[in-house]
Amino acid sequence: MTRIKTFLKAICTTDMLLVALVTCAASVVGSLLAGLPAFSLFGALIIALIIGMLLQIPMRAWFARSGARHAQGVGGAAGLIANKLLRLGIILLGFKLNLDVLFATGVKTIVIAAIIVTLTITVTYVIARKLGVDEHLAILTAGGTGICGAAAVMGLSGSITMPKGEEQRGRDDEVMAVATVAIMGTVFALAQIALRPVLGLTDAQFGTMGGASLHEIAHAVAVGGSAGDTGMNAAIIMKLSRVLMLAPAALIIGAWWARRHAQPGDGPRKVPIPWFMLGFLIASVAGTYLPFVAQFTDVLVKAAYLVLGMAMAALGMNVDFKAIVSRGRMAVLASFLASILLTGGAFFAAKLLF
Repeated sequence: MTRIKTFLKAICTTDMLLVALVTCAASVVGSLLAGLPAFSLFGALIIALIIGMLLQIPMRAWFARSGARHAQGVGGAAGLIANKLLRLGIILLGFKLNLDVLFATGVKTIVIAAIIVTLTITVTYVIARKLGVDEHLAILTAGGTGICGAAAVMGLSGSITMPKGEEQRGRDDEVMAVATVAIMGTVFALAQIALRPVLGLTDAQFGTMGGASLHEIAHAVAVGGSAGDTGMNAAIIMKLSRVLMLAPAALIIGAWWARRHAQPGDGPRKVPIPWFMLGFLIASVAGTYLPFVAQFTDVLVKAAYLVLGMAMAALGMNVDFKAIVSRGRMAVLASFLASILLTGGAFFAAKLLF
């Protein structure tokens, strides 16, 4: 009860309500722009993040004129929105995952997705660490590259506990990882579309390669769509199979992180359970098998992107630009190198198995 009262007190402030309205507007604008051909490759979440970053300076300047307390309040309000709404958004995103569609394609697609996700996360993390990227940014970049872009970064971040006093660094890492996978996904989506005539793949194989290798759902849809309905369907099925890996990946990485950072004398540590990932799976089951829920799936998925867009905009409002410049370059290189390997592996998997 005390925690609930504290939370309600935190959200019922002028700072919080204003930041909530601004992030909501940013999310809506992001969704509208994502529907335009010129912005479709970026996706609504990435656009909302960029809007939040652009709004950071004027928002902080406006709050500063109202006094020091309000100047600090924008950061706290944005941080709370990013933290809480990302979990709600991930849960609602589960309604997008139609399990019947996945299981109808057979075990092969899901097994391939599991192998791709496991290898990509491992390889990206190893490359990033070899390049000197700190482990938190490295694992978030690896997860975003291997699973499903921004949503994976946010989902994995929610299952990792940062030490006290390092919360801001954690938020900066989230922004850097999201920006990295957005850039890489866009670059490789354009490259695959350009290379399609010389790859020698059928429409279904080309769509499968896109779904198996690209980071955001928007990227996979764009590449698959360039090969017609057959290519788009293949891309979506393979991409959703990778999205299905988000829940087990969050659980495994959360447990790995907790054990890796256990201090001597702590005693046995409980394995952290990202409960919002359980909500993600429950939403997937409900949306697939409960008819009265399935009829509202489209509305719930739109709500998911609205909420996630607010979280991304809030994250952008809190980003430390100096940290991105100083610490983000090697993460971009790691994701680039891993994406080359991922694309090559996806090409051979599509060519030989589909």
